[in-house]
Amino acid sequence: MTNPPVCNYEDSDYQSSFWDKGGREYEDRVEAIALKRLLPKSGRLLLELGAGAGRNTPRYVGFERIVLLDYSRTQLEQAQARLGGSDKYIYVAADVYRLPFVDGLFDAATMIRVLHHMADAPKALGQVRNVLGPGGAFILEFANKQNLKSILRYWLGRQKWSPFTLEPVEFVKLNFDFHPRAVFRWLKDLGFTVEKKLTVSHFRAEFFKRIIPVSALVFFDSLFQWTGALFQLTPSVFVRAVASGQPLVVSEPEAFFKCPECGQSPLAEKKDHFECPNCKHKWGFKDGIYDFRQPM
Repeated sequence: MTNPPVCNYEDSDYQSSFWDKGGREYEDRVEAIALKRLLPKSGRLLLELGAGAGRNTPRYVGFERIVLLDYSRTQLEQAQARLGGSDKYIYVAADVYRLPFVDGLFDAATMIRVLHHMADAPKALGQVRNVLGPGGAFILEFANKQNLKSILRYWLGRQKWSPFTLEPVEFVKLNFDFHPRAVFRWLKDLGFTVEKKLTVSHFRAEFFKRIIPVSALVFFDSLFQWTGALFQLTPSVFVRAVASGQPLVVSEPEAFFKCPECGQSPLAEKKDHFECPNCKHKWGFKDGIYDFRQPM
């Protein structure tokens, strides 16, 4: 698959409808705990893949600069409004399958609630590996097809696909669940070493949310997250993987962006765009957002 389809949240009110008003306080809080447990305490430059409206961005407090990447420009505009105009944040509209960054640029990356939209997950993960420097930390969350609910539904004959097979299952268009062993194998094949595994959202079922206070659900979920080192039966799994190689001495990179069409870097910087000196494609910059989705 050379040009996988992209799930585009352009003009979506996802942050408001799903997170702010959608009864997802429990999920948000337990994900924050998992992130805190897995993230490096500090760093120079972090890439947030699928940043959306910036829900998780304030949680990366130990990093000097953060690149928020999303395919949707309107999501990045919401993130700008949420986070303000600090020089700490760089906003980039781009395709995860064609990242516009030079190799080894970042010392950390996160991909939370994004992989489940990837029709070619190994290709997306390979792009992340390319832009991470040796020793760089990658915090990945993925939707787990081998969750307890799917297992029970399969055993009761209410679900045709098996939660135990390794291939992804597309339960809704461009929404995929993955088997943990498949994801761990992809990471290994790409040159990552998986250091930690956490299971998250043990009590996502509406039944628990109706009868148990959110604070109690969060407390018990935080205790059970460590069981991810042994088995993964929750709908959400978090992983910390490290790129192969010894960490390099931190220094300012000679180039930041590369052309997503031909891979050329550096790009010629103009007033409102970058121009590739090799293939001559132009990539826009407007209202604080770099746009590498389509040439101008």
